[in-house]
Amino acid sequence: MTLKNQWKKIKENWLIVLALLVLFLFTTFPAAETLQQGLGMKVSYDSSYAMEESALARSMIAPSQGYYGGDFAPEVEDRMITKSASISNEVKRGTFQEAETQLKSIVTSTDSILLNENAQKYDKGKKSYYTGYYTLKVESGKYGAVLSQLKNIGEVTSFSESQDDITGQYSNLQINLQVEKERLNRYKEMFAEAKDISDKIELNDRIFNQERTVKYLEDALKNTGLQVEYSTVSVTLTEKRSDYVDIALVKISDLARKFVNSVNSLLSLLFLAIPYAAAGLLVWFGYRWIKKRK
Repeated sequence: MTLKNQWKKIKENWLIVLALLVLFLFTTFPAAETLQQGLGMKVSYDSSYAMEESALARSMIAPSQGYYGGDFAPEVEDRMITKSASISNEVKRGTFQEAETQLKSIVTSTDSILLNENAQKYDKGKKSYYTGYYTLKVESGKYGAVLSQLKNIGEVTSFSESQDDITGQYSNLQINLQVEKERLNRYKEMFAEAKDISDKIELNDRIFNQERTVKYLEDALKNTGLQVEYSTVSVTLTEKRSDYVDIALVKISDLARKFVNSVNSLLSLLFLAIPYAAAGLLVWFGYRWIKKRK
C-alpha cells in the first residue's frame, strides 16, 4: 500500500484516530486530571492519594487471604490451644435436683461461668424423669480439676474432649488489624490535607467505615484470646428411669384377642387337614377290602 493510500485511509477513519489520541493523553500525561475536569468529569480527591490508597490495598491482599483460613503459623513458638469437652452423667432416680446443685457448686467454687442451662421433666407418673443440659466456661488452668469433679456426679455414660490450634488464626487477625489501622491513619491524613468539601465528605465516610472495621477486628482478636483463656465444657445430667416403667398387666381385651386368634389358627389347620385325612381313610379301606378278597 502506497503512502497516498495510507493517508487516505487515515482521513476516512479520523474519528477512531482522534479517540485513540484522547485515550493516550488520558492515561499518559500528568495533565490528564485537568483534561478530565475540563470535560466535566468529577475527581473525588487528589490522584496521589488514590495511588497511595491503591498501594495500601494491594499490601492487604496477602494477609487478608489467610484471615479465615486458620493457618498453622509454624514460626510462632507460643502456641494458642483451645480446649472443649462434653460429658454425660446418669444420676440415681430422685436425686436430680441434688446433682444439679452439686454441678452449680462446682461452677461457683472454681470461678467458672454457667453460660446456659436447660432442665426439663419428661413423661408423667412412674415414667417421669429429668434431663438437664448445661454449658460452662472454665478457666484453662482449672480445666482438668473441673472435669474431675464433674465426673463424680452420678455415673459417667459418655465423655469426649478436643483441642484446636488457633495460632494461625490469631496471627492473621493481628496482621489484618495492623494493616487496617494503617489504612485508617492514612485516611485521616488525607482528610487533613483535602481542601475540597466533597473530598472531605467522602473521606469522612471512609474514616467512619474504617473505624468500624478496626473495632470489629479488635473484638475478634479479643474473643479469640478468650477462647484460649477459657475452655468450653458441655454437661448433660439425666435421671435414671424406673426399672418397672415398662411393666404392666396384660389387658383382658388383649387376652381375648389372642384366644380368638389361636382358635382361628386351629380351625384353619383342621380344615386344611380334612382332605388329607379323607384320602388316608380311602386308602386304608381299599387296602382292607383287597386283603379280604384274597
